[in-house]
Amino acid sequence: MEEPPLPPDPDRVAWPLWIAPAGVVLGFVLASFGTLIVDGIAHAGGASLTSPGPAANIIADIVFDLCFVGAGLLLTSWRGRPRAADFGYRRVRPATAVAAFCLGAVGYYGLTALYSALIHTRQSDKLPSDLGITHSTAALIAAAVFVCAIAPMAEEFFFRGFLFGTLRNIPLRVAGRDGGPWLAAVITGLLFGGAHLGSAPAVYLIPLAFLGFVLCLMRWRTHSLYPCMALHSANNALALGVNQLAWNAPEILGLTLASWLVIAVVTGPLGARSPALA
Repeated sequence: MEEPPLPPDPDRVAWPLWIAPAGVVLGFVLASFGTLIVDGIAHAGGASLTSPGPAANIIADIVFDLCFVGAGLLLTSWRGRPRAADFGYRRVRPATAVAAFCLGAVGYYGLTALYSALIHTRQSDKLPSDLGITHSTAALIAAAVFVCAIAPMAEEFFFRGFLFGTLRNIPLRVAGRDGGPWLAAVITGLLFGGAHLGSAPAVYLIPLAFLGFVLCLMRWRTHSLYPCMALHSANNALALGVNQLAWNAPEILGLTLASWLVIAVVTGPLGARSPALA
């Protein structure tokens, strides 16, 4: 007996599945090429190839992330101009956003606490130190803007907006229900964790993969990228403030709120005209 069709989903995109792996490959190629250009320019200016300096590292990291954004936009434009709502830039009701944020944070930090109790390590993320956060106030500000605002915007666009948005169309039925989003969340989470291999110790990749999985579920259930960017930004601000700067709670809260303001100014207009679906 044939299973009944799934109910229509206004948040589902019509992009073919092949653009997901193509986006990963194209993004990596563009990002690698862009990073080489930045390093080459820095070297021409007198910087070392092995240690180009904080300014070059920050610019290279921004270029790296933006190349993945460009790859996603390029591939989704082949059949016409995509809408901002297709990537999750959609208004969300405040109560829904707050609930998703809190549930996502409790789930992620709960598992992270359990994982940390089992795996004892004192290793830390080397990215902030590579960005020179202790070298000068200017480097600290630039690194904070990148880590807490630019990276969450770019990574949420690519992983939750483009990659998960495409892979959730995988035709999978489980007990009569659509299993595509769950499989897409697992795949996207693993790729998200793997993407941090160069900056985070290997022992932290499992919690990061779970964070990527949780963010996918938030994107799916709220139909919006905004709660995902908020949690991603808050997590980065917390990690930066606690692990690298030894800041107190008000300072970390200030960094988080400032980062949210930047994200709202940059991405808020993209979802202003899209109706809330949750």
